[in-house]
Amino acid sequence: MEITIDEKLEEVNTLISEGRSPSVTVRELLSWVLAERRGYVVVTLIRLKLKRHNLITLPDFESAYLDSEIEFVHHTYTDDETSQDTSDTVPETDNDADQPDISEPVALGRYSKIEPAYKISRLEAANRSPVYVSPDSDLEHAITIMLANRFSQLPVMTNEREVKGIISWASIGSRMALGKRDSLVREFMEPHQEMRHNDSIISAINIVNQHDYVLVRKDDKRISGIVTASDLNFQFQQISESFMLLSEIENYIRRLLEPKFNVELLNTAKDPNDTERTIESVSDLTFGEYIRLLENPERWNMLNLAISRKIFCEKIDQTRKIRNDVMHFDPDGIRPEDLKSLHDFSIFLQKLHSFNLI
Repeated sequence: MEITIDEKLEEVNTLISEGRSPSVTVRELLSWVLAERRGYVVVTLIRLKLKRHNLITLPDFESAYLDSEIEFVHHTYTDDETSQDTSDTVPETDNDADQPDISEPVALGRYSKIEPAYKISRLEAANRSPVYVSPDSDLEHAITIMLANRFSQLPVMTNEREVKGIISWASIGSRMALGKRDSLVREFMEPHQEMRHNDSIISAINIVNQHDYVLVRKDDKRISGIVTASDLNFQFQQISESFMLLSEIENYIRRLLEPKFNVELLNTAKDPNDTERTIESVSDLTFGEYIRLLENPERWNMLNLAISRKIFCEKIDQTRKIRNDVMHFDPDGIRPEDLKSLHDFSIFLQKLHSFNLI
C-alpha cells in the first residue's frame, strides 16, 4: 500500500518531537504527491498538507533547487495564514500531466503563498559551489584551471564567503595588452557581480548580459554558485524549443481545420457556458476546443483523413496538457518524455503535410 503525504508528514512530526531535524530533497517531497515538477496544483496541495501538520520547509520548497535538501520545522500558523476563501478553489487546468489527483477542494488561503517570481536559486548552476582561486595565487595556476575546465571567468575568493573579485579572459588579456606582466591573480582581477539566491531569474538576465556571469549568495553569506550566459542560454533553449514545437503543431492543426469548417461549425466546439468569447476563426479555438470539435464523428469525417480519430485526438490532448507547463515557464523544465511527445506529434503532422493532407 502506497504511503500518503499525510503519513509522511506525521512521521516528520514524530522525528521533530524526538529532537531530530528531518530533511528531504525537493524532488523527494514532490514524489509524496506523485509529482515530478512544481506546478500550480502541486505547490498548492503541498502547502495545504504542510499547514495541516503545522510544518514549513527551510528553505521554502518552491524556491529551492530541485535536488537540494530542505528541512522540516514546526510552524504556528497565524490567523492570516490559516484564513481561507472557500470560494477560491484550485481551478481545473488544461494540464493533467504530472499533477496529483485531488479528491478534496483545495482552498487558496494566504497560507498557500504561491511564489510569483521564479528565483535564481532554482537553477542547478546556482547550487554548484564555484571553483575559485585566492588573490595571491599564481596567474599561471588560475589560467590552467580556466583552460582545463573551459571556464570563461574565475572568482577570486579567500573563502566561501569572502569574494575579492573575478578574473576572466577579458581582464587578463586587456591587462597584458597594456604591458602588465605581474604573476599574481590580484593584479588581473576586476570587481565581481553578485545577487541574492532569492532574487528572480529575470533580474539576473541584465547582469549576465553585461558581464557574462553572476555569483549567487545565499542567506548564510556563502557563495552557492555562479550562473553564466551559457547556463541561461541552456535554460531558455529548453523552453524556446518547446514553444516552437507547440507553435508548429498548432499551425498545422489550424491549417488542417480552416478549409473544412465555417464559423458556425467552429462555434459548436466552444463551451456553451462560455458566453464572453466570440469564435470568428480557427485561431480563436483552444486545444481543448480542437478536441471537442474533432471528437464528433461527423465533424471528423469532414477532414477525409484515413487515420484513427481516437489516436489523433489523444495526441492533441497530450499536447494540451504539456502546453500548460510550457506556457507557465518553469526552471524545472518539462519532462524529457513530454518533449519527445511534442517532437513525435510535430513530425507526424509534417508527414501529413508532405502527403498534401494538410
